[in-house]
Amino acid sequence: MQNTLLPVQTILQSKGRLLDLSKPVVMGILNATPDSFYNKGRESDLDDLLRNAAKMLKEGAGILDIGGASTRPGAEIISVDEELERVIPVISVIHKEFPDAWLSIDTYNAKVAKEAVHAGALIINDVSSGRFDEEMLHTVAVLKVPYIAMHMKGTPETMQKDPEYGDVVIEVRDYLKNISGQCVEAGITDVIIDPGFGFGKTLEHNFALLGSLHTFRILGKPILAGLSRKSMICKALKVNPENALNGTTALNMVALLQGASILRVHDVKEAMEVIKLAQYLI
Repeated sequence: MQNTLLPVQTILQSKGRLLDLSKPVVMGILNATPDSFYNKGRESDLDDLLRNAAKMLKEGAGILDIGGASTRPGAEIISVDEELERVIPVISVIHKEFPDAWLSIDTYNAKVAKEAVHAGALIINDVSSGRFDEEMLHTVAVLKVPYIAMHMKGTPETMQKDPEYGDVVIEVRDYLKNISGQCVEAGITDVIIDPGFGFGKTLEHNFALLGSLHTFRILGKPILAGLSRKSMICKALKVNPENALNGTTALNMVALLQGASILRVHDVKEAMEVIKLAQYLI
């Protein structure tokens, strides 16, 4: 399979630091939200998030992704001020405690992205790819940090209301090709692409994307796979998110064999084990 995959960028640069993606990296999810689809707001206060950050880093997470605005299906958009109140203290305390850790801010607001980077974040993860805030791409370019651009049809409020595609793989890949070009034009050096599993896709759409993920390597960008405990697993196995770890592990292996560079997960230890096993195959 190695010979069928096109080479992609393997080094990210941020604030004079380098992150090596020549071997897949785990991104641990830290939700500072009261309505996450998985933890339902549990362990979302500052002390719990700091403990979870320490645990994830010890287990091998290369990146910690901190978000304060839920993007689960049906979620309403919150104010910028409320999002800032949720995430900036978290980023600040984790950065102070673990200054060498790579922190990512999961936001679609340029102001939040800017304040988060000033507080210690090194990556901006935007589910809207700049669609929700016209200042986002310019802001990222000025900040000179890596940018994760994701595909989503519609908004979190509307994305799962009968999403339709002609060919989901072609449409999502073309979208990410286009947004990658816009990022480069804006002056963003390092772009990571995310097909957006579960964001405006049916069960069939999600599995079609996963099965063809290797074709996204033609864009020459690192690929992020966010499959952790998502509805595509729950619906296929008829389980709830709490019982979707086994399915997550299985699909993470598929994503790695398809060329994913980053696994975004709730469960770092298990994802690290998948990466170790995948190294014998790729």
